Amino acid sequence: MQKTRAGRWAALALAGAVALAGCSGTADDARDAGTTEVTASGQSLDATEFADLAAGEGVVVLDVRTPEEFAAGHLEGAVNLDVSAADVATRVAELDPDATYAVYCRSGNRSQAAMALMQSAGIGSLADLVGGIEAWSQAGLPVVTGS
Repeated sequence: MQKTRAGRWAALALAGAVALAGCSGTADDARDAGTTEVTASGQSLDATEFADLAAGEGVVVLDVRTPEEFAAGHLEGAVNLDVSAADVATRVAELDPDATYAVYCRSGNRSQAAMALMQSAGIGSLADLVGGIEAWSQAGLPVVTGS
């Protein structure tokens, strides 16, 4: 029980840090587009590679931005899980650890933080969108609006 409580505190601390950091779009935060990079928390894919993965059967596309950002535009079929929400640790614990998750945010910072949280919850098959939905849109790929 103590291990679970410690894990929840760690998740809440991570969520707080993510909320403070946001998903900035600075050049320092950008990763090279067009390359697949394997990070400690999973793969980082460019927009085309991410689209291919997201189209796969059984892949859960996870938008980790706020509900307002999600409503303003998201990938087709995406599920919204706000990584800055107070209940993010609980929601991550409810995810299927055996599923494959394609995770994105606005520019890539929150998705990396979410993937680290997911990995600590035992989820191993993860990929994020390099440059986030901004890179997706720049590649001319479709975005859906509404909930």
